Amino acid sequence: MVDRERLLSSFLDLVRIDSPSGEEEPVAQEIARRLGALGADVLRDAHGNLIARLGARAGVAPFLLSAHMDTVEPGRGIRPMIEGDVIRTDGSTILGGDPKAGVAAILEALTVLREADTAHRPVELVFTRGEEVGLLGSRSLDYHMVTARQGVVLDGEGAISEITNEAPAQYIIDVDITGRAAHAGVEPERGVPAILIAAELIVELPQGRLDRETTANVGLISGGSARNAVPEQCSFKAEFRSRNPERLEAVRQEIDLHITSVAARHPAAKVDARIEKIFDGYKLAPSHPVLQQCAAALHSLGMEPRYLASGGATDANIFAGHGIEAAVLGMGGSNFHTTREQLSIANLVNSARFIEAVLRT
Repeated sequence: MVDRERLLSSFLDLVRIDSPSGEEEPVAQEIARRLGALGADVLRDAHGNLIARLGARAGVAPFLLSAHMDTVEPGRGIRPMIEGDVIRTDGSTILGGDPKAGVAAILEALTVLREADTAHRPVELVFTRGEEVGLLGSRSLDYHMVTARQGVVLDGEGAISEITNEAPAQYIIDVDITGRAAHAGVEPERGVPAILIAAELIVELPQGRLDRETTANVGLISGGSARNAVPEQCSFKAEFRSRNPERLEAVRQEIDLHITSVAARHPAAKVDARIEKIFDGYKLAPSHPVLQQCAAALHSLGMEPRYLASGGATDANIFAGHGIEAAVLGMGGSNFHTTREQLSIANLVNSARFIEAVLRT
């Protein structure tokens, strides 16, 4: 049975270990120590991700449990406070429930199974670095070290019963424009204004919500050297994403044609545009074996699954591109990535209960 106080203590210990993106090593070592004490075979890949295995049996595929280890800023010197069923901070930092509620729930469930000395399915654990700054850990993960092909990622808001079973693929766009500098007050005719060309590009790019499954955004722009100089350089960064592969490809072609057209109107300038797919999307039907297993575990605990389509991305997107089918489950928190973040202790307990149940399935 899940020990509420032990789970709570474990969570509080983890959030007190600073682990902003790029500085995950102290919490990685603590997670590795705790896994080792549970009898897990703990490994590290070249990027510093943690991979661990428990209960391996010949001919039986392991079930993946995954969470990331890094937190967003402000996430240093976190001072958690408990008010009834809610854990929050003093308002000066995030709480770190994203991701440490998931990490603590996984560790508690494994502890319960070890104490009960009961049979459970083989489990493979992957704890990644740098998720919050571009899914860096999962993108750099040594997939030769991972054998699981189905599982769950704990990285969602809301209760454990809220399951993200659909997420988009994403492209990024990097555009660098080189025009020609000139004095804006003396000889502007000699200049080729890079910012003006960027403006032409940006104004006609698809942006905002394009449909229920598709969005696009220009998020960064920089350029120019002085108020009175025709700008020679300008760069901007954009992205677009969709849960519909055909729509995603149509938007990519539209953007590519638009950039080519604007560049042709300005032969004296150089327009260098790079469109790159960053990650794949995924879609798991409720009848998918992973969701069937999750639903069975939830039902055994008196909970009903609720399936959600997301516009965001997690390590599950990168896993999908490597043949690993994983649903993303909630960790019991709200207002992630803000100083208003809070976590329900009851939901945290249910997360650990769910993991125990799904490993007993």
